[in-house]
Amino acid sequence: MAELQDLIIDQRDKNFFTPSVYFSAKTGICELKGESFLENTKEFYKPLIDWLKRYTTEIKKPIAFIIKLTYYNTSTSRSLLEMLNILKEYEERGGEVIVNWHYDENDVDMKEDIEDYMIDTGLKINLIPFKPDELED
Repeated sequence: MAELQDLIIDQRDKNFFTPSVYFSAKTGICELKGESFLENTKEFYKPLIDWLKRYTTEIKKPIAFIIKLTYYNTSTSRSLLEMLNILKEYEERGGEVIVNWHYDENDVDMKEDIEDYMIDTGLKINLIPFKPDELED
């Protein structure tokens, strides 16, 4: 099987909002950033889910999962839950996992959603509030 490569997706899609993706096979840093409300959510997230499965079974190094989504729709939520479950399973097998979720300090609904993910997965998620103008970089 081929060596696991970095997975990088730039925000390019003009019709639907697609997050930027930076998953590094070398460093274990995996970042989702932007907005995610796509027409083809399953199609978009399948390579990310497959990449995480490979990383957690082949590379087996520490992983830092960083989420900086300012908005996501319900179908994205299901894909996020699937990825978080993969990370929890990896942690249960002895893998080192850190999840940092940056959210708008004024977005009470997103904060509650993140807390629900923690309950649903049993995974510790570091909630990192930001002011709306701080996420630019």
